[in-house]
Amino acid sequence: MPPIALNRRNLPVLPPSVERPRFDPAQVKAGIAHIGLGGFHRAHMARYTQELMEEDPQALDWGILGCLLVPNDRRMGESLAPQDALYTLVEREGAQERARVIASLVGLVDATQSSEALLAKLDDPAIRIISLTVTENGYCLNPATKQLDPDHALIRADLESPGNPRSAIGLIVETLRRRKHAGTAPPTLLTCDNIQHNGEVLRRAVLALAGLRDDALAAWIEREVAFPSTMVDRITPVTAQADIDELATRHGLADRWPVISETFSQWVIEDRFPAGRPAWEQVGAQFVPDVAPYEFMKLRLLNASHLAVSGLGQLAGYVTIDESLADPRIRAVMMALMERETGPTLPDIPGVDLAAYKARLIERFANPAIRDTVQRVNTDAPLNYLVDPIRDRLQSGGDVTFLALALAAWLRRVRGTDEQGKPIQVSHPIAEILRERAIEGGCDPRPLLSERSLFGELGDNPLLVEATHRWLASFYNLGTHHTLDEAERLASRRQG
Repeated sequence: MPPIALNRRNLPVLPPSVERPRFDPAQVKAGIAHIGLGGFHRAHMARYTQELMEEDPQALDWGILGCLLVPNDRRMGESLAPQDALYTLVEREGAQERARVIASLVGLVDATQSSEALLAKLDDPAIRIISLTVTENGYCLNPATKQLDPDHALIRADLESPGNPRSAIGLIVETLRRRKHAGTAPPTLLTCDNIQHNGEVLRRAVLALAGLRDDALAAWIEREVAFPSTMVDRITPVTAQADIDELATRHGLADRWPVISETFSQWVIEDRFPAGRPAWEQVGAQFVPDVAPYEFMKLRLLNASHLAVSGLGQLAGYVTIDESLADPRIRAVMMALMERETGPTLPDIPGVDLAAYKARLIERFANPAIRDTVQRVNTDAPLNYLVDPIRDRLQSGGDVTFLALALAAWLRRVRGTDEQGKPIQVSHPIAEILRERAIEGGCDPRPLLSERSLFGELGDNPLLVEATHRWLASFYNLGTHHTLDEAERLASRRQG
């Protein structure tokens, strides 16, 4: 039998191994508009919303309208539109997996050429939340100041043509201007990006662009619009053709773009929603007055470790995170990094057992069913995951041995070739500048550390320069595997 094509018409005849939604997708109405319809959103927020809809019929008014804004989103629209915005979420841990169809998306609006149709949808007062997962690059920030960059190409374009915005920030500002002009209540702006104080970062960017357009608009936004911060966590690798093929052969379902994720999921949200919100706490989300301690924990323990493991793993020749964690040397580095350097920077976190959290991180990274690639993490992860804890440790007089190792791996990787001369793909806004400085410096990290947009004044710190130089010289002169041997010995000796 050929696999069954995924669409609403075929929901009654889905293969028995695939769970169908326990509600009629035709009854779902849009209450949320989401910018950045990637794999993470579809594995995380859309999944929470679906589970709530299955428990509470009133939640059917909180369907999600997918906003396709950047050119790369067009393929998503081409894949999901024939499927009536349905897709399959496959959650894996070890040999176990669960496949279910997600139907919390009410539809898609393509704004990759013109945002007119999308803006008309966002005028609807029924849209009470605009959420986004656009990565840090999507906020159009200056990398050094973390403020809106008025010289960013997209921001310049949005100022020249504000009625046809191209950036997420421009789209939000124009939506809020239209709501103000119409006299309708503004939506809550909910960021789900992995950025520290993400709600405040979004708020500052929106106010900055609004101020460049109209002081009165900026004042209205500051007074009327809520920007709650969130902490989100779920490992969601990029969907590969092998995942699509496996879904068809194992489950008999043809899905153009399924999502693969781990079973673990966490969502901590500041409870500031003047226009109302779904009761996500009924399906596992946690609402708190202040999300900062939770996001800090995740950034320092998960994100910093992820970037360290992916950098070392790629230099060692591994393709996936679980392969990297199977190397006892890299596992020892990750444990030492959390226990001795990133963990000690954390405040008390209510209701969290940090020892159990760290142990669970090791298990999650080592999960062979996820097949998350080191390249994905190296591409998506901001360098601040390492720079911020390094800054805190140096300010407090703490050791940065393993943070410097992770940073040296990053500096070695951006050269663009490994020690055998094979190419390493470097996806970074200033990739060519980084490559040139890596070649110029070789064992000396100072040419790279002098890049103020990435390191600020931290690149001048002699303790960091010395610690990073030691590891970088080892990568160049002795090779990755010798460097990992030394790192493991150092981790074991200090533990003893």
